[in-house]
Amino acid sequence: MRLSLSCGGKTRATHRWAIGLIALCLVLGNPGSPVAAGPQGQLTWGVHISLAPTWLDPAETPGIITPFMMMYALHDAMVKPMPGQPLAPSLAESWSVSEDALIYEFVVRQGVRFHNGEPVTAADVKFSFERYRGAARAVLRERVAAVETPDPQRVRFRLKQPWPDFLTFYASATGAGWIVPKRYVEKIGDEGYKKAPIGAGPYKFVSFTPGVELVFEAFEQYWRKTPSVKRLVFKVIPDEATRLAALTRGEVDIAYSIRGELAEQLVRTPGLTLKPAGGQGMFWLYFPEQWNPKSPWHDQRVRQAASLAVDRQTINQALTLGHSLLTGNIVPDSFEFYAELPVPPHDPAKAKRLLAEAGYPNGFDAGNYYCDASYANLGEAVINDLQGVGIRVKLRPLERAAFFTAYAEKSLKNIIQGASGAFGNAATRLEAFVVKGGTYVYGNYAEIDALFDQQAVDLNPERRTATLHKMQQLVHARAIYAPIWQLGFLNGVGPRVGESGLGLIRRYAYSAPYEDVTLKAK
Repeated sequence: MRLSLSCGGKTRATHRWAIGLIALCLVLGNPGSPVAAGPQGQLTWGVHISLAPTWLDPAETPGIITPFMMMYALHDAMVKPMPGQPLAPSLAESWSVSEDALIYEFVVRQGVRFHNGEPVTAADVKFSFERYRGAARAVLRERVAAVETPDPQRVRFRLKQPWPDFLTFYASATGAGWIVPKRYVEKIGDEGYKKAPIGAGPYKFVSFTPGVELVFEAFEQYWRKTPSVKRLVFKVIPDEATRLAALTRGEVDIAYSIRGELAEQLVRTPGLTLKPAGGQGMFWLYFPEQWNPKSPWHDQRVRQAASLAVDRQTINQALTLGHSLLTGNIVPDSFEFYAELPVPPHDPAKAKRLLAEAGYPNGFDAGNYYCDASYANLGEAVINDLQGVGIRVKLRPLERAAFFTAYAEKSLKNIIQGASGAFGNAATRLEAFVVKGGTYVYGNYAEIDALFDQQAVDLNPERRTATLHKMQQLVHARAIYAPIWQLGFLNGVGPRVGESGLGLIRRYAYSAPYEDVTLKAK
């Protein structure tokens, strides 16, 4: 670097100014200085599932937590769960609600841009809502009368009637509030967007090889902060032992879902740390044929017998080292309007007695037991307990994306080992899994549906709480589900990791926010 200065006849103050300028130039020109450092290094995750292109598009968020693993990197939302805040202002710097509770108005944060340089505007917010086709789409369409954009920085949602859960559905339980660039999506199309997505999040899309890996790179202009880590890599490693081996060898820095004996081995390995994430992932057995009078599952006693057959405590200790929470509900204990319900006991004798009373003294062939392949080991343990009381089933694991697609399309039968770790509250969970029209609802009960409609427009918090508690009690009493547990999600963290991001967002299972993740200083 050359710096030419003319100093003849200058005062002492001018000399000091020149020396200061030289020092500043040397600092800025030094690649090793903190000012010029920017994001550095790479963090690699070993993920337990095969990643699907559909999860790169917020419009297709299916009412489970998995897509948020990618969305927190690639995208940003108007409002979203963040550390210490269940609903944190993000792309919306503020919002307000009218006195009659019919209008929600959001102010779009000034100066925020998508990865292609286009500004985030109210038009993008409106477009993202209107193209949304994921979980709870019907509810959002039924209750929102119009979306208006009075100017580029303001967007206004007009409701047909007061809806106290609007913000929970919009900003937490669905992907409707995660914003994509209107002009870019219209140009490239929905399928093209999944191949080359652009968002407004802290990381830009680099590449995706299905079944192998997904790569992101830091977006240094991210409004909240510049990410610390330059590159994020998500390697698909479905086999649990292989994931742990990769972590041990340093091929990955964080390994999701390490359970049972492998988790115990991880604890004993120098340099590795077991990091449980106390999530909101609820697991259950669902009996989709309970509305068919010809099915054994139509008899409530049979469904109760299946629940009593499961030895939850033993399975919890064996697979998650006791970190999972046993529960009698499909709603997480951290959700607003949660009702505490008794945990079904392990009582195989009573289960056999109920089966006999229902006309199955020797049990019965119950067909297939469908599950997400990454939790096939849980399925194997539950099947063993079911067979112990005479309920004979065959395990049918499916890759996660295929499993939840089939679940939502109502094409699974017999027994479904379902789950959801999605954000929300008791109403959002019941809407998706219990109430008529829900994404994963195969049948319904009119009494529960009527209570849901009643609470949805009730602005009295105490009365609404009582109604939602009654709904959960009815789900329990009718044995619509057999809850298994609230998952204690066990992960391994390697020695290079400074901040893993695990546990920063309350009850969220994965690493986030990614702009807060760090490598240890060398």
